[in-house]
Amino acid sequence: MASNPPVIKQVAWISLIPQIPFIFLLIAIYHYLGFKDPAFYGALTYLTLSMGLRYFIPKNHRRGIQLFKTNQFEKAISEYEKSYDYFTRNEWIDKYRFITLLSSSKMNYREMALCNIAFCYSQIGNGTKAIEFYKKTLEEFPENGLAESALKMLNSTKEVQ
Repeated sequence: MASNPPVIKQVAWISLIPQIPFIFLLIAIYHYLGFKDPAFYGALTYLTLSMGLRYFIPKNHRRGIQLFKTNQFEKAISEYEKSYDYFTRNEWIDKYRFITLLSSSKMNYREMALCNIAFCYSQIGNGTKAIEFYKKTLEEFPENGLAESALKMLNSTKEVQ
């Protein structure tokens, strides 16, 4: 079991393009309303919105991360599965997360959930399930380098044994 599970954050820099005009729109609104420091209030509103949206909408994913960080992998799997189901039912939220959640993450929540489920299974010693979920990740997201690398590693350990 890993003592400090890795947390990987990838940024899709292109997703910042619509967010920057949104920040300027907020600043313009505060300027129009006559606030003395519209840049401060615009930035504060943006941060509040982005943190609030990412706190309330992907709550199962966030709980999964908290459990994951404390090595409670079985419980984390359950939360990631709930997150995957939620974002599968509400695919538009995940697809347009740069607008709906003000998130610049390169991976969408469904993709992250599948990778995290697979990693959690590997940490509790269930390599078969880990491989199954990494393969499912690659079926749905063929360009996922994380799942591809993990599968190679897991398959190489099978060959060694």
